Amino acid sequence: MQSAPRPKPRQQNRTAYLFLLPWLIGFFCLALGPMLGSLYLSLTRYKLLTPPQWIGFGNYARIFGDDDLFYQSLGVTFRYVLYAVPLRLVFALLVALALNKGIRALGLYRTVYYIPSLLGGSVAISIVWRRVFDADGLLNQLLERIGVDGPAWIAHPDTILYTIVGLSVWQFGSAMVIFLAGLKQIPTDLYEASEVDGAGKIRQFFRITLPLLSPVLFFNLIMTIIGSFQVFTPAQVIGDGRGGPINATLFYTLYLYLKGFSFFDMGYAAALAWIMVLIIGAFTAVLFMTSRFWVFYGDGKEGG
Repeated sequence: MQSAPRPKPRQQNRTAYLFLLPWLIGFFCLALGPMLGSLYLSLTRYKLLTPPQWIGFGNYARIFGDDDLFYQSLGVTFRYVLYAVPLRLVFALLVALALNKGIRALGLYRTVYYIPSLLGGSVAISIVWRRVFDADGLLNQLLERIGVDGPAWIAHPDTILYTIVGLSVWQFGSAMVIFLAGLKQIPTDLYEASEVDGAGKIRQFFRITLPLLSPVLFFNLIMTIIGSFQVFTPAQVIGDGRGGPINATLFYTLYLYLKGFSFFDMGYAAALAWIMVLIIGAFTAVLFMTSRFWVFYGDGKEGG
């Protein structure tokens, strides 16, 4: 009995590309095409209602040389990233370590802690968060019961940014689930052997848990930084939608939105968007270059 003839390599390639066709169409039409279009618009003067006019790097020259709000929005965003990223990752790791102790109803706790990550970026949750930290909000009502006169959290430029940071930390669920999955992969015999050698919990954490969890930490760090640079809804809702008070919530994405959809300067907004792409790319590249010094994999090889 003869076996069926094997398909030729060219026929196999044709079949593979046929299956890839939906993804390729989506990539070129919905990702690469709009990116190239925005790159072109960033080199033009485009007021949305008039045809684009080529000006080369004029928008970039205006941004770096004559736009104080650009630097203010960068400062607000960098401060937010500096506070929100480590707090969110530390809180997620602590909760993951607590849930990794073999408690009952682990699935229920994991779901409950993950829900804020699904809802935290919505307009509704941002409105609720604003109401909690309002001058007569829930937090100040609770503080008043213990004799403390709480400040107007979202009305003062020194405190409103920290309320948005708090909302980011509250959305620790996705990072926590990933940390928990990584903790489940660490062999328990390593902890048992270290206990025989007299290692305590703290030493086990820094000598076993943290090194073996470093690939997961690396992934969470990159994703959290990228997401923090792109924060928009909380800044737009919790603030006044224009960066107030006194530009304390003028996040970079909000400034980009105002330039494009309030002043209709789409060419300028496109240039701002590409600068943010370069900033995020630079942070990601630095993390990948430095990962070889602190990311360790199970095969004994270092990252990078």
